[in-house]
Amino acid sequence: MPITGQWRAMNLLRTKPVETAISDTLEPEHRLKRSLGALDLTVFGVGVTIGGGLFVLTGVAAASYAGPAVALSFVIAGIACGLAALCYAELASTLPVAGSAYTFSYATLGELIAWMIGWDLILEFFVAAAAVAGGWSGYLATALDGTPLQIPSVVANTTDGVMNLPAGLLILALTGVLAAGIKLSSRINQIAVVIKVGAALLFVVVGLFSLKASNLVPFVPPRARSEGASGLSQPLIQAAFGVEPATFGWAGVASGAAVVFFAFIGFDIVATTAEEARRPQRDLPVGIIGSLAICTALYVAVSLVLTGVQNYRQIDPNDAAPLATALVDNGLPALGRVIAVAAALGIVAVVMILLLGQTRVGFAMARDGLLPRFFAKVHPRYRTPYVVTLVVGTLAAVLASFTSITVLAELVNIGTLLAFVLVSVAVPILRKTRPDLRRAFRTPFVPLIPALSTLVCLYLMLNLAIETWIRFLVWMLVGFVVYFGYGRRHSRLEKQPSAS
Repeated sequence: MPITGQWRAMNLLRTKPVETAISDTLEPEHRLKRSLGALDLTVFGVGVTIGGGLFVLTGVAAASYAGPAVALSFVIAGIACGLAALCYAELASTLPVAGSAYTFSYATLGELIAWMIGWDLILEFFVAAAAVAGGWSGYLATALDGTPLQIPSVVANTTDGVMNLPAGLLILALTGVLAAGIKLSSRINQIAVVIKVGAALLFVVVGLFSLKASNLVPFVPPRARSEGASGLSQPLIQAAFGVEPATFGWAGVASGAAVVFFAFIGFDIVATTAEEARRPQRDLPVGIIGSLAICTALYVAVSLVLTGVQNYRQIDPNDAAPLATALVDNGLPALGRVIAVAAALGIVAVVMILLLGQTRVGFAMARDGLLPRFFAKVHPRYRTPYVVTLVVGTLAAVLASFTSITVLAELVNIGTLLAFVLVSVAVPILRKTRPDLRRAFRTPFVPLIPALSTLVCLYLMLNLAIETWIRFLVWMLVGFVVYFGYGRRHSRLEKQPSAS
């Protein structure tokens, strides 16, 4: 019997019918409140995308990987995301159910693969929330430095002290907001988006007057051997093909794209809120594609100005507030503080929406029985999945309080890229298996666009460090244990053996 036949016999590739997935959203005990429009979804996408990547990782990628050509790294990552975004838009409009890539995979690729991507998304959003909260803490420390409210170094971060207390407290506060309702979360996000987009535009406008053309030459710095990129810290593609570890040059631009990819996660979170959109077939594609386009343009502008204002050799890759530091070093301390304060306030929304995405994926998996059904409980008044929200928030707060952002960022990237690969594969499969479904948005040039999206994402995955792959594989192995020990036996489809 072929391998796929054996897996089907074991019910590992059983799929959840689209009609069943949609009908589950109507169950009174699991029904979420539909209150988000196209503007809300777009702002959610911008809110989560503009944050740690723009205000933190821009400096890391410029100093360690690409120099001024970090702008090209953002373009490459943006193109990769754009291809995947087209695939997300079709599936989200066809299957407007909470869970994003997990739900899409369940309807097309089967339960085991759906479990894998769901487990992967739990890691992605959970770890990303902790990582961005750590970056927020760095901006907050910069904003309060020298004031009576200055944060003691012992609790300001994990580099100089024993913990990152501000990051942990932020996540706990946002957990309470999320439990209180999606509309409240949307309003807070809208305020935060106005603040941080305004801060980014202020940095660009002010930075243009301090920009030195000499800082942008050479635009692509000469390739250089990396002292630290060896052994498990080197990219997998370098180890596999015998290429010496290096930074800068065009190889550095590609590596930088894999790193700043972290800056683009966000549009996929829009898909996790599908059950809370008023008109998901129309509004989800607008939110997904619109937010990505806005953010890509802003990333390129900010990265060009940053490396023009401050030479990439002078940027500290460990600086949690590179934009503010660049202005301070150019004699604009007051504006640097304004940017730091605005960034700190704006990044709050990123953490909140990442937690939102994680809770919706966990909620969908619990509703399907793959996680304990207790996590699928909806608050009778606020209509939010409050149990999984409280559990996730508490655990993320602990992680943010004691972990470094650098390690977390690359771990998030590999999980995001895998999700994009599976969503891209799912589009042509669902076209073939269910051509009868209504598709409010159709990905153009199928199967070309999904194939390109898959190849680009796989290439970016290969540019991540070997140690990142090892950590990810360990997480996935833990997931297999949980699935075969609990999820497979408690799956709701286990009671429906006729599911194909």
